[in-house]
Amino acid sequence: MSRSSRLYVRASAVMPGGVNAPERAFVLVGGNPPFIARGEGAEMVDEEGHRFLDLMCAGGALVFGHASHRILGAVTAAVARGALFGAPTEGEVLLAEAIVRRVPSVDRVRLFNSSTEAAIQAVRASRALTGRERIVVMEGSCHGGHDLAAVARGDLTGVPAALADTVVVVPYNDLDAVGEVMERIGDQIAAVLVEPVASRMGCIAPVQGYLQGLRDLTRERGSLLVYDETTTGFRLGAGGAQERFGVLPDLTCLGKILGGGFPLAAVGGSAQVMDLASAVLRAGPQCASPVALAAGLATLEALDAEIYQQLEAAGQTLEEELAGALSYHGCSLGRVGSMFTVFYRETLPRNAAEARECDIDAFESFHCAALGGGVYLPPGQLETAFLPVVLGDRQQAMAIEGITAAMVAAEA
Repeated sequence: MSRSSRLYVRASAVMPGGVNAPERAFVLVGGNPPFIARGEGAEMVDEEGHRFLDLMCAGGALVFGHASHRILGAVTAAVARGALFGAPTEGEVLLAEAIVRRVPSVDRVRLFNSSTEAAIQAVRASRALTGRERIVVMEGSCHGGHDLAAVARGDLTGVPAALADTVVVVPYNDLDAVGEVMERIGDQIAAVLVEPVASRMGCIAPVQGYLQGLRDLTRERGSLLVYDETTTGFRLGAGGAQERFGVLPDLTCLGKILGGGFPLAAVGGSAQVMDLASAVLRAGPQCASPVALAAGLATLEALDAEIYQQLEAAGQTLEEELAGALSYHGCSLGRVGSMFTVFYRETLPRNAAEARECDIDAFESFHCAALGGGVYLPPGQLETAFLPVVLGDRQQAMAIEGITAAMVAAEA
């Protein structure tokens, strides 16, 4: 039995399912997960010494890959000064200023530890500011472990019926569905919460006019538009998806890259909205640790225009090089910038319902083959893969060759 297998047996005795996040158990792709011992740049090494090209990047958080010297230096210096104070620090000011400079809709921010906290607080603020209770979410979307995300995923286990009744679930990319809700109960809707680029149903881009349509509908009905930019923030450009598509929300949830690999998230908005919401945006004493702040600031400062050009070029190359194999094997590629998903479906899905029509068995075989070939993809058809900027030419070729070979092997 391998060391990873032995660790999984031990983990299963002391943790539900043997993991601390359900998808890590590989339940959607079969088999047991390799236990990772260390990361180096764009690669991970498991307990047996097997190397994997990491195209999961900790859910997109590790834009500079593993053990970046720049980030490690900042973190080491921060730890030496003290890991946590529960009091204001200069790091909070520096990171907040960095966010405000980059994200077009944000004048003020409040920092949290996770995207779950950020989403909960953004929803709470929306309800407080509008005096309304109901929230529109997109089916299959929403980050975090909060009740709203569970309802969006269709999992009502443990969710109070009264709370579930305040959530209106509509398909992503369906502006008519949102319009119908607004026409019917618009005066009850506090906010529309949306990932501007979906990443929890695979990588699905917004159709033309969708985001602007949401912006218009929410303004007409006095509701807030809330962007969940947990994964798109600082990945699709310095200003995230809102800068890329030119449609600004009232509130923005940020995470992943913001913490440079450490727990950190934020809610931001205009000065007017954030000042009014200040009393209800509650964070705990462990939020915004100096260590996470240092990692986040080092990451944002390193993300310049050249880096974004490299990420965009890497994504475009991947798409172009995979086009023939994808067509031959009846697959499609959802890609926005350096985010992508190989869908086992001939045409790109537009929403969660269409994504669920993918051949899940074929994807399971594909994922297993890719892992066997040294390419670590997210363990689920409805997940999104990410390219790190530290991907060299050899590793870019490895990604293309590994994914292509895995599609061949999946049909064997």
